[in-house]
Amino acid sequence: MAWRGARILSQGGGGPRAVLALAPARALAPAFAFALWAAIWAAIWAATWAGGSAALAEIIIRVRGHHVVVSVLPLHSLVSGVMAGLGVPKLLVRGASSPHDTSLRPSDARALTRAQVVIWAGPTLESFLIKALEVLARDARVVTLTEEASLCRLPLPGRGAGSAPSAGQGPGAVDPHLWRDPVNAQAMVAIFAAALAETDPDNAEVYRANATRLAERLDALDAELRGRLAPVRQVPYLVFHDATAYFAARYRLNQVGAFAVNPEIRPGARHLSALRRRIRDEGVACVFIEPQFSPALVEAVTGGTAVRVATLDPLGAGLAPGPEAYFRMMRALADNLVTCLKPAR
Repeated sequence: MAWRGARILSQGGGGPRAVLALAPARALAPAFAFALWAAIWAAIWAATWAGGSAALAEIIIRVRGHHVVVSVLPLHSLVSGVMAGLGVPKLLVRGASSPHDTSLRPSDARALTRAQVVIWAGPTLESFLIKALEVLARDARVVTLTEEASLCRLPLPGRGAGSAPSAGQGPGAVDPHLWRDPVNAQAMVAIFAAALAETDPDNAEVYRANATRLAERLDALDAELRGRLAPVRQVPYLVFHDATAYFAARYRLNQVGAFAVNPEIRPGARHLSALRRRIRDEGVACVFIEPQFSPALVEAVTGGTAVRVATLDPLGAGLAPGPEAYFRMMRALADNLVTCLKPAR
């Protein structure tokens, strides 16, 4: 976190007032930090004694970072890469929690009130943030990825008959899982860098340079995943809920269906029966579940069949937050797909 300011005030008995102001934009090197603190304490001593024995020294040191809040771990990882060397964004949805049923903690609410930038996919995914952004983050620069025209945006998959749409899920709604396409991720880091530069212009060049390096790594990741997944492109599989459409579309995988379009709504008996027929008729090799959801429904469909069951973790639930989390998550996604879909020898 960068030092934004420090001041030392001395007053008393009409004595002089000493002020020391510091505003380096980057983290301090150890040698410079030692010299800086020596200068501060020298100024404190001088300020204390300059007005006589009645003088009073008051020290006020303010440390302020650029406050950035991000909803889910994959986006947080990309933002962390763009902010490298300048700060760490606040992550709202942690661990194995699902953004579909998360609620804000008091610390999250405080972070939103201080935020200069808030980044989320959109109301289709993080409905818990809709009111919070209106009430707590009114002054923040909000980046809503489902509204970004520079991204490849797929339509939200159709819902079952009779199911009421949730927030943001009306006609024309966008599938919010946009980060599962590394080409989208490349466009995202440019969007993040622009928003951060706009709200923190002193560090604009750092954000842009970080985004450029990150985009190059994402381009290499895209090529790596394409080669890794090529041998299993034609193998049919099912997913627990339709959250991997971008990944399947980018690498032309044969995802033939999903157990639940919306994890908040339990699929009906007719839907489950249709999935059992599809497993049989289309020779589905694998069914993928996610750690955020109960596998009970999957077991109800796959019981008595030869289909394999494996886990996909498109939110990186088991990963530590940070710039490398996105890369680890995407590689694990590909590895788990290949392991389950590749025919046993």
